[in-house]
Amino acid sequence: MSQMLQTAHDFVTLAADPPAPVIPGFTPSLPGTLQTPTGKILGWTAGVGLSLAVLGGLTGWACVAIGHNSERAQLASRGKSAIVWSLIAGIGIGVTSGLVWGFYTMTQAQ
Repeated sequence: MSQMLQTAHDFVTLAADPPAPVIPGFTPSLPGTLQTPTGKILGWTAGVGLSLAVLGGLTGWACVAIGHNSERAQLASRGKSAIVWSLIAGIGIGVTSGLVWGFYTMTQAQ
C-alpha cells in the first residue's frame, strides 16, 4: 500500500513541477464551427436522448416495483430489461458524443 501512495505522490510531484510540468495546461472549448445550428441540433439530440434514457430507467424501476409487489413476474422482468437498456442507451450516447468529438479534432489541421 505504501508503494502505491509513494507512486501517487511522485505523479503529483511531477505534475506540479513549475519548470516543466508533465501534464500540459488544457482548457476545453468548442470550436467556432460547432457553435452553429448543427451544434445546437446535436446538443438537443444528445440532451433529449439522455432525458429519455433517464425516463426509461425510472419507468423500468417503477415496473420492477409494481411487478414485485403485485406478484406479476413478467412486469418485473420487463422493468429489469428496461433498466439495462436505458443504461446501455446512456452509455451509447456518451460514447458516440466522444467519438464525434475525437474524429472532429483529428480532422482539424494544426
